[in-house]
Amino acid sequence: MQELLTIWAEWIKPSAGLATVQWSVLLALAAVAGHLVQRLAGLPKVIGYSMIGAVAGFAGFTGAAWPLQGIGLFLLELGVAVVLFEAGGRVPLRWFRHNPMVLVQSLLESGLTLVAVYYAMHYMGVRDAVAEPLAMLAMAASPAVLARVVIDTRASGPVSERAMVLSTLSTLYALTLCSASAGMMSRGEKAITAIALSTSFYPVLVVLGLSVVVGALLALVLRTALRVMSPTSENTAILLLAVIAAGAALAAHFGGSAPLAALLGGMLLKQLNPRPWSWPRQMGTASSMLNMLMFVLVSVVAAQADWGGPVAALVAVLVGVRVLAKITGVALGNVGSGASWQQALWVGCAMSPMSSVALLLVSTFVVADPRLGAQIASIALPVILLMEILGAVLAALAITRAGESSLPPKLQISQGHKGPVHES
Repeated sequence: MQELLTIWAEWIKPSAGLATVQWSVLLALAAVAGHLVQRLAGLPKVIGYSMIGAVAGFAGFTGAAWPLQGIGLFLLELGVAVVLFEAGGRVPLRWFRHNPMVLVQSLLESGLTLVAVYYAMHYMGVRDAVAEPLAMLAMAASPAVLARVVIDTRASGPVSERAMVLSTLSTLYALTLCSASAGMMSRGEKAITAIALSTSFYPVLVVLGLSVVVGALLALVLRTALRVMSPTSENTAILLLAVIAAGAALAAHFGGSAPLAALLGGMLLKQLNPRPWSWPRQMGTASSMLNMLMFVLVSVVAAQADWGGPVAALVAVLVGVRVLAKITGVALGNVGSGASWQQALWVGCAMSPMSSVALLLVSTFVVADPRLGAQIASIALPVILLMEILGAVLAALAITRAGESSLPPKLQISQGHKGPVHES
């Protein structure tokens, strides 16, 4: 890859720079791969996006600097913010009042994942300063991957909805804890010990408080705009994207969390404007392009990690313990939640994916403390790449087995592909 780029640089001098050409070609290949993966194998498009990014990363593609910075970091933050804003808009807080066991279920699965991954890493000889951030990262599922899987399988039902809500809440917990921990690391203080949170509660309140303020301003601006603008107007879509981008930048500047502010803004807007949103039609191609860029960027960066023998064992243990902990946590909190035990199993499986949020948090740790962050990243990056691809397969399988996919039976993942899959 390095030799090829050197040859290109000698005779290709585009006005926007060689990196623009490289990323344009890479995204074009990802779009084709996503289409073919869905058409020929009946799998979600995100798998094709991630595979192209992984191949480019393994081949030495240098278009994504690590740790993330500049325009690459902003685009990832913007993509994550847009996805989390939409995910937050799907969380009806009134639901928890009528069915509080769903919130209990969320706390149990996230808490069990945190504790199980921490002790598994400790047992494998990973020191606490690395095991604790890894445990906090493992809490976060990926609403972005799950949303893409739901779209590609044309799914609708209680398993899909509950998995999205629980994934969003687990992301909220991880963003709060990891952002506060990274903030303390950057000031040379001892990182937050999530296992003993009572001694380090103040930084969490600071991050959460600043993010709530920015999220509330974001929700109020958009609520005011929706009073005078049509929800289906393309101008409204542009306004939404611009305000989310501005809110994300402000939250990061003042010491909050940009993704967390977007997530809270979406949740608050849902309470102020409870009517259903026509979000996919509003954002259209712009949102799809951001999502594809986000998945490709994650896999390109994650593929550049060291995949040696000792790391492979730690990655395998972390992935296995995390998946088992999420399934067990959802099952433990299932009593009185209104779902069957079989549905609880499929919800736990659907929460397997990890992707952009986790990568953004790992980058935050690396920037805060390069030495310690490099050790965290050496384990976290392979886990993220593996669970972006394998997690999407598990989520699609869970949704299909739960009977919520509206694709024809012969096209569903559980039975293989025997015909074309039409674009969603």
